Amino acid sequence: MTSILVVDDSRLARNMVSSVIASLRPDWTIITASSGEEALEIIGEIPPVAAIVDYNMPGLDGLTLAERLTERFAGLPIGLLTANVQDALRRKAEALGVRFIAKPITSDKIRDFLAASGQ
Repeated sequence: MTSILVVDDSRLARNMVSSVIASLRPDWTIITASSGEEALEIIGEIPPVAAIVDYNMPGLDGLTLAERLTERFAGLPIGLLTANVQDALRRKAEALGVRFIAKPITSDKIRDFLAASGQ
């Protein structure tokens, strides 16, 4: 089973990202979570092929979640989805090896992330 993790506190954003992924990779299982904590609880021990996480979430922010996911699944491709396009955030993401995905969500951005992740 090929799965991808989508984490965003906005149901609309989760649905938009999931819809794009489903159109690009209809055979994949999309695991969604509304917070970093929920994501860590439900992800299990089998790593997804990639994760797309929102930056601004209550509780764990996207960078902290990315760190925890990377600790658990070394080499997991992670995309940080955010409307915050400040250079400081971009540099922090890059330092963690996390790809920056600026909102608004588009099919091309998700396709580019998946391609860069080898998917």
